[in-house]
Amino acid sequence: MENDTYKTLAAPSEETMFKEKNSKFFSLAFPVSSEEEVKAILESVRKRHSSAGHCCYAFQLGTDKLYYRANDDGEPSNTAGMPIYGQIQSFGVTNVLVIVVRYFGGVKLGVGGLISAYRTGAQMALEASDVIEKTIDVHYTVKFGYQDMNKVMRVIKEKNLDIISQKMDMDCEIVVGTRKKNAPSVEEAFGNLYGISVK
Repeated sequence: MENDTYKTLAAPSEETMFKEKNSKFFSLAFPVSSEEEVKAILESVRKRHSSAGHCCYAFQLGTDKLYYRANDDGEPSNTAGMPIYGQIQSFGVTNVLVIVVRYFGGVKLGVGGLISAYRTGAQMALEASDVIEKTIDVHYTVKFGYQDMNKVMRVIKEKNLDIISQKMDMDCEIVVGTRKKNAPSVEEAFGNLYGISVK
């Protein structure tokens, strides 16, 4: 049975901070659902930490097809973004953005020191987060004539579907959601009804 749940964050984490050889690392984790959201959050964090030297981050979006990006923001290649992304992977979360902001303290950390510091920052942000499990939901638009309302409502009730939106007129349209693993039986139930279209 294919998995129809995924782990993500319930809410943005508290900001965490630690010091490494006078450098300060502030880290945060956020639940995100789009790149637009990622950009907006990055902008606000950069404003808040405008005097920081580096604002490094990684994010992952998606449930079936994963899409991620990691950014070193001026640190040596692969010393910041990828260690942050590694923590997103090891926590097994998605639809998540983790940002680690560094204030340089005058002492160079070296490649190994940077990798370890950014990894620690990301880990602290994710540990400070509330990780929750969500179901992967499939949405259907059900179109039907008013006279078929009862039949449709019976299926919605039997299958315990979430009603996301509805338009009730001579022609009715209801958008329903169900977790992915129930989708085939929902399609079948509506498919058995005459004169009702499901997308």
